[in-house]
Amino acid sequence: MICFMLNALTIDVEDYFQVHAFSKVIKCDDWEGYECRIERNTDRLLEILDSVTQKVHGTFFVLGWIADRYPDLVRKIQKEGHEIACHGYAHELIYNQSKEEFREDIRKAKAILEDIAGSEVIGYRAPSYSITTKSQWAFEILMEEGFKYDSSVFPIRHDFYGFPNAPRFPFMISLDGNGDLEFSKVLDFKQKQRHSDSAALNNSSTHSLRNNSSKNSELNVPIPQSAIRNPNSIVEFPISTVRLLGQNLPISGGGYFRLFPYSVIEKGLKSINEEENKPFIFYVHPWELDPDQPKINGLSLKSKFRHYVNLDKTGDRFKKLLKDFNFSPVRDILELNNSLA
Repeated sequence: MICFMLNALTIDVEDYFQVHAFSKVIKCDDWEGYECRIERNTDRLLEILDSVTQKVHGTFFVLGWIADRYPDLVRKIQKEGHEIACHGYAHELIYNQSKEEFREDIRKAKAILEDIAGSEVIGYRAPSYSITTKSQWAFEILMEEGFKYDSSVFPIRHDFYGFPNAPRFPFMISLDGNGDLEFSKVLDFKQKQRHSDSAALNNSSTHSLRNNSSKNSELNVPIPQSAIRNPNSIVEFPISTVRLLGQNLPISGGGYFRLFPYSVIEKGLKSINEEENKPFIFYVHPWELDPDQPKINGLSLKSKFRHYVNLDKTGDRFKKLLKDFNFSPVRDILELNNSLA
């Protein structure tokens, strides 16, 4: 039985040789020398999405480097009814860039994608979820460059990403009068339109991200619609986790989806929908459906395990996931809640 809650399906469109785990042995300047398998793998993913009883649509966060070389792939994704969103251009970790380097990267990628798609690109996801406490300045630049939502925050602890004290469910980030970042957590994403803008503004409570604490993740604050439409705010869709023994456990995509038994994944995601009454954000990469991809030499044992574990199981697990849960592009969830009105 499909879970009724509307969840966000997201796809990070990058090739196997572009992942951060390979960056020590494969530089961006070397990418042209590797066999690009993005078209065949994305085609397979599109076929799976089209094969379920009720066709599933999602948000495709496309790397600018890919879009630049395979514009027809972007057009095909869009023609199939999926949302085109931005994954930056060169897959550089944000906290390794200067502010101007980051602005140039996302501006270049956004322009390429909008030129190909012929429509505005409003969503962004950082390479390797690299908006952390060290790079939260990126939110202000995303606002200035016209993005309406972001999905880069991963509320866990990890060796090269993670924002462990961030809220686990969609929340709004805005600039206060002093130029500081503030955020408020969504109380009920489907029901927030019941609140008038004035009531929400009067009742909302905001906290500086610079002074984030574990207490902040317990906020229950509705997002005022007028603030979402404000160019000085952006909605964050954090990657979903479940709470276990006081910790956030990542289960909603990528290597975690391949590592844990599907029964564990299903139980955790259902608990988000049914017990916490919230949507989850799921992610997958096209290369994860490709167990025959070329093997990269010179990797650490940890990187090898993370990248190659259970690649042969991804396709079947993904098909089952699509049957067990209800999915939508991120943009549709925003529109459902009148956030873009």
